[in-house]
Amino acid sequence: MTSLTVHLQRREEVAHGTMAFHFDKPAEFRFKPGQAIDLILPEPPAFGAESPRHAFSIVSAPHENELVVATRMRDSAFKNALARLPVGAPAQVEGPFGSLTLPSKPGRAAVLVAGGIGITPFMSMLRHASHTASQQRLVLLYSNRRPEDCAFLSELQRLEGDNPNFRLVATMTGMGESRLPWMGQTARIDAALVQQVVADLPDPVYYVAGPPAMVAALRDTLERAGIEEDAIRSEEFYGY
Repeated sequence: MTSLTVHLQRREEVAHGTMAFHFDKPAEFRFKPGQAIDLILPEPPAFGAESPRHAFSIVSAPHENELVVATRMRDSAFKNALARLPVGAPAQVEGPFGSLTLPSKPGRAAVLVAGGIGITPFMSMLRHASHTASQQRLVLLYSNRRPEDCAFLSELQRLEGDNPNFRLVATMTGMGESRLPWMGQTARIDAALVQQVVADLPDPVYYVAGPPAMVAALRDTLERAGIEEDAIRSEEFYGY
């Protein structure tokens, strides 16, 4: 797989403990919303046995002139090196890869189910849908503990206002620990909530993304809601 050189343009905090990293996008790089890349950092001695490579879903949409990834920051050699990467510094990307992409038929709805950092591939899909004025009906079920932990929340609320075919259903399951107000859902995503939000959708495909344990639990929830296994696509995020 061919490697391309990119340069860090800026970084920003998009939720408590979650950072987005903006790189320039090579002119020849093409991808579909929902796909991923390998980001390869310059290899300092501190990496030790840990790889300087990490797979990330692409947050930015194909029409944007940058490549954006986002991750929960934690104490690992890769995350520490990424946090210290100077603005303007080079890195390598390989890809794109992955098949977590929307149905090609716009008449078929999509239900996106995300826990925490699993939102990243769906941001690319939703930005692209808004940009192209897609007629495809999209619903996002997005679970976090608190609004403080909910990456891209204000942008998602704005996208819902801009796109009449997109509905956001966000739920915060740990509001007792939050300092911010929240008037939306507070229950965990369960079969009843799924059945409620998909009742009028035409033949939807279901997409699940997040940490492995959460993906397994959400797939089980979908199956208990009566969703056939072959209508569910999932992607597990390791080390996010």
